[in-house]
Amino acid sequence: MNENIKALYGNKIRVRVAGLCWKDDSLLLVNHSLYKGQDFWAPPGGGLDFGQRMEDCLKQEFMEETGLQINVDGFRFVAEFVNPPLHAIELFADVSISGGVLTTGYDPELTAEGQIIRAAKFVPWETVLAMPAQIKHGILKLCATVKELKTLTGFYRI
Repeated sequence: MNENIKALYGNKIRVRVAGLCWKDDSLLLVNHSLYKGQDFWAPPGGGLDFGQRMEDCLKQEFMEETGLQINVDGFRFVAEFVNPPLHAIELFADVSISGGVLTTGYDPELTAEGQIIRAAKFVPWETVLAMPAQIKHGILKLCATVKELKTLTGFYRI
């Protein structure tokens, strides 16, 4: 695991917001180098700060990670991830693009030399399904079809 990530987020509960942004049957994903020498694909999002509203956080995270301005269209589901030293409660929402240009962004909590974001792009669902399980966010492993993910609601342990 990336030592910067372990130091920043390890051994505490992190509340994270994430957005599901679609272009037809392609989902916007960000590629992180969370684990040394391994890709990790996840919907854009990040940690919620004390006093920060979920919608504001999600808009900020999308701008930082993807260069896109978004509208938050509605809350969808909660996922809990526990894999010590990481523990996250993730709040997922549907989002739509309102402006900006898709680009590979950055993580402001990390130094320029320590950046872990490698790419931001719309990934066709067939490609998501073909990815090895260990390189994709747990929520992407729950659904076999686009329709399943687009209608997923509830609470999930991933």
